[in-house]
Amino acid sequence: MHSLAALADPTRRRIVEILAQGQLRAGDIAKRFDMSPPAVSQHLNTLKRAHLVQARVEAQRRIYELDPAGFAELEQWLGDIKQFWHGRLDALERALRAGAVSDASASPRKPATKRRTVR
Repeated sequence: MHSLAALADPTRRRIVEILAQGQLRAGDIAKRFDMSPPAVSQHLNTLKRAHLVQARVEAQRRIYELDPAGFAELEQWLGDIKQFWHGRLDALERALRAGAVSDASASPRKPATKRRTVR
């Protein structure tokens, strides 16, 4: 599953925000939500398949933390998108600057006249 699709759900985004503060047991994550632990577990599994969280087993418990690999992939994708926009915005800036220079050298415009209202 793609990481953006996984993050489209507000519960999963909140889980990621919680885990950004540090690792937690699955039960401790579930206590922070008004839903059943199995429902939270399904969200965790979705995040795990998207490589946004990882789990390790300690005895009977699963400890969840953010998965740096998934966020590196997401960061790379966002970087590519930013590069696209930087190029576009740089071109726009150049065009606007060129337009401002040519507008300044153009002849002055006739001032707008007031319209009279007909009664």
